[in-house]
Amino acid sequence: MRVAHFEVPVSDPDRAMRFYHDMFGWKAQAWEGPHDYWLITTGPDEEPGIDGGFMRRPYAGGGITITILVPSIDECLAGIEQSGGHVVQPKTTIHHAGYIAYCTDTEGNTIGIYERDRSARWRGLPDEAQHGPIRTPAPLQYPE
Repeated sequence: MRVAHFEVPVSDPDRAMRFYHDMFGWKAQAWEGPHDYWLITTGPDEEPGIDGGFMRRPYAGGGITITILVPSIDECLAGIEQSGGHVVQPKTTIHHAGYIAYCTDTEGNTIGIYERDRSARWRGLPDEAQHGPIRTPAPLQYPE
C-alpha cells in the first residue's frame, strides 16, 4: 500500500496558499464539500509525486498528515487497533470519492487511511441539496 495524499493543517488558508505557491508553485482550489478544505496540486500529472490538501487546523500543534490508500478501510482500521494503534476519527464518507479515517500509530503520529469508492455518497440529501450545483474538480488520480 502506498502514500496517496497528504494534508497540511493551516490556521490562515490564504497565507498558507500564498506561501506554498510562492515557494513551490503549488496550486490550491476550494473543495466543494461541507468542510473548509482546499485541494493542492503539486505539479503536472506526468511528473512523479502526490497531491494533497489544506485543512483548517483542528487543534494547536499537529503536523502534516500522510494518507495511505488501502483496499478496505474497515479491515485496515481493525488491523490498526490490533497492532497497537488507535482510531481518532472514525470512517467518514467523502462524497463521490470514498471513505477516510484518521488513526495514530504506536508512536502517536496521525495517519489517514483512505479507501477509494466513487459511488460513496453522503446520506439523506440529494447531491444538489448537499453542496449546491455539483462543480466537482477533476478526480484525484492515484496509481492502481
